[in-house]
Amino acid sequence: MSAPARLAVFFAFSGAGGVERMMLNLLGGIRAARPALTVDLLAVKAHNLPRERLPEGVTLVDLGVRHSTLAALALARYLRGCRPNALLAAKDRAIRSAVLARGLSGVDTRLVGRLGTNFSAALDSRSAAARLLRRLPMRRCYRRLDRVVAVSEGVAEDTRRITELPASKVTVIRNPVITAALARLAAEPVMHPWLCSPTAPVILGAGRLTRQKDFPTLIHAFARLRRERPAKLVILGEGKDRRALQALTAELGIGADVDLVGHVSNPYAWMAKADLFVLSSIWEGSPNVLTEAMACGTPALATDCPSGPRELFADGRYGLLVALGDAAAMATAMSQVLDSPPPAGELREAVREYSVEVSAECYLQVLGL
Repeated sequence: MSAPARLAVFFAFSGAGGVERMMLNLLGGIRAARPALTVDLLAVKAHNLPRERLPEGVTLVDLGVRHSTLAALALARYLRGCRPNALLAAKDRAIRSAVLARGLSGVDTRLVGRLGTNFSAALDSRSAAARLLRRLPMRRCYRRLDRVVAVSEGVAEDTRRITELPASKVTVIRNPVITAALARLAAEPVMHPWLCSPTAPVILGAGRLTRQKDFPTLIHAFARLRRERPAKLVILGEGKDRRALQALTAELGIGADVDLVGHVSNPYAWMAKADLFVLSSIWEGSPNVLTEAMACGTPALATDCPSGPRELFADGRYGLLVALGDAAAMATAMSQVLDSPPPAGELREAVREYSVEVSAECYLQVLGL
């Protein structure tokens, strides 16, 4: 009797961010779809992995290194010893290490890379030399992959442009955002006075407090809105820009109406109870928080950033898109959505293909399993 098929997933855990959630969701979906499949999670910085979220039946393999770029030798040893049918590497540095490891190991494991970032947008503020140093290795390494998975059409287009890969080698698979637990978690109570006993519409933002998410534009837009009507702004997430954002709310005189809550274990409950979700990002791959908010039936608006919001909103059918950094346009859009929110059922239907079941089946097809 032949041994059961084996899948290895190579990933670095940097914390409890969106990419980490998506990979754990995907592992759970793959296990549910193929119970007989042996699944190994090859982890870098495994101490950051929330062990209680590791899906049942997934074996954790700590590669014993602190960075994806240092993992090639350990990964090659694993490939020689276990010979998985397929290896999925998530994020650029992990992909490059996986390409090197497969070459060192001499095995014929199918190798698929997953990209969740629009690299051109993410690198836009860097020097020409820095951009070249990131793009050249991608161009050289990615031609050795069997397939690249991009999380949105925008990421796929950007990847093809950078790597010069043919369209046939880049496949779009939506993130496994919507799980069976999401509706249950969304129904849980939130112990915050603005949501428990609302006296004004609550606008919600969520994400790491960093430049990418551009919360200053959201705060400036909220200040404009607040001059016209009562409202509250809640931002979920932590990051290095917390003090600067707090100072900005004080400078604008809206500190009493803005709460930077920090990290919460269940953001879905907050999303479901907010009147409006706003994504203010400068760039994304496919914005999970926006997808989650829509899955909760919450009205949303977003910057027309590369990439993902335009696809999620079907060119504006399910939500308003505003230009990057335009606080005035964002304030106007906030007021419009608060006055005429779309039906919750339409929003949930719009993100149906972002379910863990659909995503897992698509990955299994690309992985040849």
